[in-house]
Amino acid sequence: MTATRTRKAAPEAGGSLVDTAYHAMRRRILDNRWAPGFRALEQELALTLGMSRTPVREALIRLANEGLVEVVPRHGMRVLPVSAGDMDEIYQVLGSLEATAAELVAARKPPRAELAPLEAASKAMDAALARDDLDAWAEADERFHRHLVELSGNRLLAATVQNFWDRAHRARMFTLRLRPKPVNSTREHTELVRAIRRGDAAAAREAHRAHRERGRRELTAILARYRLPTL
Repeated sequence: MTATRTRKAAPEAGGSLVDTAYHAMRRRILDNRWAPGFRALEQELALTLGMSRTPVREALIRLANEGLVEVVPRHGMRVLPVSAGDMDEIYQVLGSLEATAAELVAARKPPRAELAPLEAASKAMDAALARDDLDAWAEADERFHRHLVELSGNRLLAATVQNFWDRAHRARMFTLRLRPKPVNSTREHTELVRAIRRGDAAAAREAHRAHRERGRRELTAILARYRLPTL
């Protein structure tokens, strides 16, 4: 058990202790603070989070349903790895769903003000690369994709994409410094925004599909090069 004990947790605004435990543990897993294979007993997790075992147990069931952990009777939980095959399939799903989101946004041709967050995120990505801050680049890239999906206006699509995006987050952060410097992303984002401004739904869909496909190929190549069967 490598996690340290924290002060007693309070419920998040509008939430419960179960929500607090869920979000705290999920964040640790997605950020690789609890790496694949990490194990802990319920009591250890409760002490770490500063709460009783009951909300921790209920939060673990939610995390297990998302495929992030395995709940082991009398032995707590184990953080599950993401396989290379999982990542390939996740990127295929993201590529398809986000391309649909881009098509929906372009079809309604939103006013420039609604696209401002996309442009701001792209500029932030460029600025982060200029100072070699890959963590800041990744955060700005995530903002771009999240706002794009939200602009689609399709709540079910957005929720589904977010789930797969979160599952891919660990692998993206793990491989961030193994990939070539992501200099093409801003250019691809700019092309996408231009297509949306024109109201060219087909071009927007294709631009985003190609963007995600390139990312999938890069990730697959890294997993093969470094012989990483799981992350």
